[in-house]
Amino acid sequence: MPHLTRRTFKRPIPQASPQPSPQSSPQPSRRGPALLPSGVGRRLSLLRFPAVVLAATGLLLSGCTSGSGGHPASASSPQSGAGSSTASSTATGAPSADLASYYDQKLKWHSCGATGFDCTTMKVPLDYAHPGAHDDLSLAVARKQAGGPGSRLGSLLVNPGGPGGSAIDYLQYAALGYPAPVTSRYDMVAVDPRGVARSAPVECLTNRQMDAYTAVDTTPDDSAEVNTLASADKSFAQGCEQHSAKLLDHVSTVDSARDMDVLRALLGDQRLNYVGKSYGTFLGATYAGLFPKRVGHLVLDGAMDPSVDALESSRAQAGGFEVAFNAFAGYCVKQAGCPLGTTSVADAGTRLDALFKKLDGHPLPTGTPRKLTEALGTTGVIAAMYDQSSWPTLRDALSSALKGDGGPLLKLSDSYYERDDSGNYSNLMYANAAVNCLDLPPALRSPADVERVLPSFKKASPHFGTTLAWSSLVCGYWPVKATGHAAKITASGAAPILVVGTIRDPATPYAWAVSLANQLSSGHLLTYDGDGHTAYARGSDCIDTSVNAYLLDGKVPAKGKTCT
Repeated sequence: MPHLTRRTFKRPIPQASPQPSPQSSPQPSRRGPALLPSGVGRRLSLLRFPAVVLAATGLLLSGCTSGSGGHPASASSPQSGAGSSTASSTATGAPSADLASYYDQKLKWHSCGATGFDCTTMKVPLDYAHPGAHDDLSLAVARKQAGGPGSRLGSLLVNPGGPGGSAIDYLQYAALGYPAPVTSRYDMVAVDPRGVARSAPVECLTNRQMDAYTAVDTTPDDSAEVNTLASADKSFAQGCEQHSAKLLDHVSTVDSARDMDVLRALLGDQRLNYVGKSYGTFLGATYAGLFPKRVGHLVLDGAMDPSVDALESSRAQAGGFEVAFNAFAGYCVKQAGCPLGTTSVADAGTRLDALFKKLDGHPLPTGTPRKLTEALGTTGVIAAMYDQSSWPTLRDALSSALKGDGGPLLKLSDSYYERDDSGNYSNLMYANAAVNCLDLPPALRSPADVERVLPSFKKASPHFGTTLAWSSLVCGYWPVKATGHAAKITASGAAPILVVGTIRDPATPYAWAVSLANQLSSGHLLTYDGDGHTAYARGSDCIDTSVNAYLLDGKVPAKGKTCT
């Protein structure tokens, strides 16, 4: 089915990382690319973690789980609800009386999962407009305290994106993989957002149902295939309503931003310091719009543009994946034995299309009971676009597929959906759809709507446009109406905010970073002239040095600074 969007990738954990503890297997989620606004609603296009991503990082907390399920004034325009006394504390003063118990709670930390990490839970209201203890949610929180040397700078909250990505899983990489000058002076902290992983997770399908859902044809050739795809989307939405009805009204980005402010206060920080990747940039910008005076150091890396509606987000993301594929093809055709040929990028694209067409009619064996369908093959290719370090893996997977073995390409697809070798899915795709469908009105509401926009999607992305257009239907069948809308976020009065954009980012087009930096009254743009999704702590000394200077000393880069 459609690819969900707004995802960012999780980097592999260094060898010294802690060992995982047991974890319950989450319910499956739906299909769709990962990151960025999705094709499912405004950002439900494609946003998955690449193959290099891996599933859980190992920081699995048995003592930090929770379960249970407000309509913010606006999910995409947080300023409109920021002043409501029933929705949040005032921008500069104490919390309103009905929220005081949440801001005054005491966190009880305990050692968990991995050496040096602590865990706890925090309570937040299910509905900020009508807080009440009987409806409280329990959110899982983890941290690794600053190791020195140097004076402690407070807490640095991290979020990897999605929506639906586990911030606690990502924390293990951030705490051990971010530059030492930062982790030595900040307590590294993460909270799984409401509806995600360990924090009242949204649930929708069984693992077997999810296997079937991800394999459904997203390039329908006739009315029967269109009906099958639409029926699958409807069943997915109905499954979410059946298993998580209480939560679906209350997992918007505005809700999660308000949760972050509660956590900021409980950590003892006057201002929020934060690194958000991919969808995490939308979450961070939303926080800044709600609480501009509480902004400390905010890094928004792989930025989304909150002023773009669901349809244009999906179409722009399709173009982003096209740019990324052309970069991969340019790398591949220069090597002997490239499975897509060694003549030109155009020829490589033609050969990829031929493979997809073959899979459409004749799915490949994979060495498992599952076959590689066109939908799964397309997702596998998309998954590898998130990080250029996955390009050799994709090259080999394509070689295997052309020789009749779909197994390696299926593994790439599974990494995107966070499906493990035992067949268990994380709740990534469920949360992705739930947040996206609440944040923005649906991009498309019917198959007829898809047919109408198909030409523009194909123009934006000859290789992936059809899939991404048909992957935008889920929110059209969603049981809960969107509470947000596309709108600029200015965050007037906020301290300087650093926006990082990668020129050939496949999931969050560079133009979005430019737009967000210009929207924010105190936005500053840092550009990475490179490939892959997001830039900080991914190997560029120039980017890392610039971001470190901002996080440690508040120094913003010179206007127009570009790293290569």
